[in-house]
Amino acid sequence: MAFRSVFDASFIRTEFEKAGINTHCIPSIWKYVIQNPNCEWREIPSLPLAAYSLLSSKFKPCTSIVDSVLDSADQVTTKLLIKLQNGAFVEAVIMRYDSRLGKYGGKPRPGGPRSTLCISSQVGCKMGCKFCATGTMGFKSNLSAGEIVEQLVHASRLSPIRNIVFMGMGEPLNNYTALVEAIRVMTAYPFQLSPKKITVSTVGIIHAINKLHGDLPNLNLAVSLHAPVQDIRCQIMPAARAFPLEKLMASLAEYQKKSQQKIFIEYIMLDGVNDEEQQAHQLGRLLETFEVVVNLIPFNPIGELSQFKTSRDQKVTRFQTILRSTYNIRTTVRKQMGQDISGACGQLVIDFPSKKSAGVASLTDIEDLHL
Repeated sequence: MAFRSVFDASFIRTEFEKAGINTHCIPSIWKYVIQNPNCEWREIPSLPLAAYSLLSSKFKPCTSIVDSVLDSADQVTTKLLIKLQNGAFVEAVIMRYDSRLGKYGGKPRPGGPRSTLCISSQVGCKMGCKFCATGTMGFKSNLSAGEIVEQLVHASRLSPIRNIVFMGMGEPLNNYTALVEAIRVMTAYPFQLSPKKITVSTVGIIHAINKLHGDLPNLNLAVSLHAPVQDIRCQIMPAARAFPLEKLMASLAEYQKKSQQKIFIEYIMLDGVNDEEQQAHQLGRLLETFEVVVNLIPFNPIGELSQFKTSRDQKVTRFQTILRSTYNIRTTVRKQMGQDISGACGQLVIDFPSKKSAGVASLTDIEDLHL
């Protein structure tokens, strides 16, 4: 019989309720497991007697294990290869930042060193984005809520995690129920992460976006737009055919009206595809009525799989200048981390390249842009 993760919140609550066990002790079980990764259930103090036998028969402290850990040459990025109970693998990436870098409103930024964890929500991905290595794997399976939370548990033992970004393997909103449950666990005791420090990235699953604010208020939403017109989106993101740009933008307008929060727009820069001045103006007109932060992402080549080239720095700068100067849209350029361990944006696929220094220093990340 396959055991369930103790972090599968809805399942453990249901089992405790059926057995007449007070569910108030569940967070203390989670805290003990986080602090004692190799614990036996009988070692947890002060539980009802019935809880010990139930835990032993149906649950594991963690159903996944860290198979290997790979550090970038500059020690800024760490990639975890995590083996699930069914033998499949997913990847999670720890990115270390210094939130004091740069200025905000002309003043020094507050904060200090901390880590962001990039989490996977699926094994593989069915979206098939042509610039993304994960898409080449195809879709294998959804992760359970517990398997999602366990990535945070494993990473927390290597570095204190303050921010979470669901930008790893998979389309988070295609695993909606498990995503919502996992985030509710992460924002509750004992993790107690702020929802404002959690970002969910999506290619634009409209029906899920329409529910998201009601289920997870104060969350950050990031949309992988990547093109300002529908035909280019469909060329590079086949799944965009199911989510027409006009309907997606209407959904985002409604989301912003309800949430009163900025939306992050992710835009990968592909040479000669979506990085011309014309497209900058099209994107500016598309977004000028929204409160957004546009994050321009240099394309990370994926070896022989690449049919695209990285945009030249001058084109990225010009694109950014148009959005900022002509449309007054806050626009940043993502600094890449973990390229030497295939841990950068779009590179998550199960492989281990040889180490090469990425030469990337600590920097400020997306969750700090709206402080």
